[in-house]
Amino acid sequence: MKAAFLPDRGVVEVSGEDARKFLNGLFTTDVTQLTPGRARFGALLTPQGKIIVDFLILQARSDAAERFLLDCPRALAQPLADKLKLYKLRAKVGIENLSDRMGVIAAWDGDIADLPERAFADPRQAALGWRILSPEAEAPAIAKQLGAEFVDASAYDAHRIAHAVPRGGLDFAYGDAFPHETNMDLLHGVDLGKGCYVGQEVVSRMHHRGTARTRAAQVLLDGPAPEPGTPVMAGDKSVGTFGAAAGQTAIALIRIDRVADALAAGQTLTAGGRDLRIADPAILQPPAKQTVA
Repeated sequence: MKAAFLPDRGVVEVSGEDARKFLNGLFTTDVTQLTPGRARFGALLTPQGKIIVDFLILQARSDAAERFLLDCPRALAQPLADKLKLYKLRAKVGIENLSDRMGVIAAWDGDIADLPERAFADPRQAALGWRILSPEAEAPAIAKQLGAEFVDASAYDAHRIAHAVPRGGLDFAYGDAFPHETNMDLLHGVDLGKGCYVGQEVVSRMHHRGTARTRAAQVLLDGPAPEPGTPVMAGDKSVGTFGAAAGQTAIALIRIDRVADALAAGQTLTAGGRDLRIADPAILQPPAKQTVA
């Protein structure tokens, strides 16, 4: 097993007697389904349905009022806390950015028999392993407790790229991407059967009409990786944007219809002058329209 402290991650706490109902009315994930020690993947959206911030949300074990901990990008932790306070109105909730004293450890390639406090299985994909919310100073001791090799955060980044999981702010831009475009629907981050939340109408319409044309895809490179943000080209036409890479594997945000047409025409995809290939061509399949019985 390997474990790494992730310095780019922060933690926001939301607690109080109204916390569950308050968060469920805002987030893409069904907060009513959370139980202590279990986590879900979700996001807060703009009214237009674009991702403001995505996160893993854990219901903490507590004898007092319900507490929810949001494992989110550290750079967006305070803006997220501020945004939640704007929505608070008269709800009986407390909102606090804990990032100065609590961070996130990722552990993978193994099972954990005895879960530490504030530990949970990553709800996006089993292969991603576990997360433990902890002060950075305690990370080496927690890794030792788990029997894990303590490694650099870049090792975890390579692991999530190898499993085709995009990272906000690197593989896609916050404020500019819909949940379906970043595969949140494939990673259990959108509960389509729940009630209303901010941006719900747009997300539901995109899903049921099958209008998502952009997807985060794993790509394979021939040669060194170009910089994130480099256009992905098919001939002289841009068909996407290159994201993060680890060795010859990377994530790219692509227009699946344009890429499918280009490949059918025998064109080669490139980024920064390097050839690249789509790792799983199934990602190019157009979304199916959903019918209502």
